[in-house]
Amino acid sequence: MRKSWDNSSAGDSSVDADNEFRRAAVLVPDRLLIGNVQITPATVLAPMAGVTDTVFRRFIRNLGGCGLIMTEFTSADGVLRAKDKKAKRYLHFYEDEHPISAQLFGSNPQVMAEAARMVENLGFDLVDLNLGCPAKKVVKCNGGSGLLRDLPAIRRIFEAVRAAVKIPFTVKFRAGWNDQEIVCVELAKMAEDCGLCAVALHARTREQGYSGQARWDWIGAMKDAVKIPVIGNGDIRTPEDACAMVAETGCDAVMIGRTAPSNPWIFRQIQQYCARTAHGRVDRYDQPSEADRYQMIRTYFQMLIEEELPDAVGKMKQFASWFTHGVSGGASLRKAIYEAKAAPEVLARVEDFFEARLQLQAT
Repeated sequence: MRKSWDNSSAGDSSVDADNEFRRAAVLVPDRLLIGNVQITPATVLAPMAGVTDTVFRRFIRNLGGCGLIMTEFTSADGVLRAKDKKAKRYLHFYEDEHPISAQLFGSNPQVMAEAARMVENLGFDLVDLNLGCPAKKVVKCNGGSGLLRDLPAIRRIFEAVRAAVKIPFTVKFRAGWNDQEIVCVELAKMAEDCGLCAVALHARTREQGYSGQARWDWIGAMKDAVKIPVIGNGDIRTPEDACAMVAETGCDAVMIGRTAPSNPWIFRQIQQYCARTAHGRVDRYDQPSEADRYQMIRTYFQMLIEEELPDAVGKMKQFASWFTHGVSGGASLRKAIYEAKAAPEVLARVEDFFEARLQLQAT
């Protein structure tokens, strides 16, 4: 299946024309109902460890176009340990983040059920089970994608969590352990049978990690197999890709992970693309200017400072490589950021860099 950046089918003009016609006729849905929670539009910020904390979630929400945001994946065992400050921090959110889903991982059905109850009591709109994380330290504890080789264990978790909470319960998983052990369709059917409200597929195997191309046909196979909503994830880099995934797979919503920190405008661009395409406009979505990028970086860094996160400086340096992508002279800005010792100093260096550039452009 072709993405906007994949021209593997080039040479067959009839196939290209047919694909373009179907893509032009299909847009990302403007809404999705998961249980009793309405997601508007049908776009989801993927849960990402070290990325989707409350600051980044609110940052994405404020830029517009994202229907559902999700927490970093959080250990169910950690949630139940009263002294686990990290789990508490992961599950901290503000009222303007609704609708929001908390993602949990673990392998013990009773622990998962009790953690899900706590999530519900905290006021989350949905709870999600992580069966996709490929990290070795998670897999060796039989968490994340490590459970993909034990479907009976997954069923026990499904049943325990479903019985424990009233809020919508969803699951995100990979297609299987490797290409010889593809279980996504069977797993989606099991989720539906156990009363889950939606399934999300990162269309790669655990063995792939984040390499190679996502197999969108696996998302389509799941959509053909179940009646509950199917959310597609993998290789969405542009609004065109988002619509292509819906056209190719019939999925009910799209989930975006790694593209979001490098292009935080992606959700707003998808919303613009769909609205403007529907009205026949040629300028289908806005491209951020350098001033827009400056405002974006400054806003996010200021939010980190205001939140008083213990690792604010580290977050700034982490996101600098993403946020300065495409900025002329970005290497010198990154160097200045990496050499800074305190959060206010990082922000000052960003402001000095962009103010100098904007002044130069104005002369």
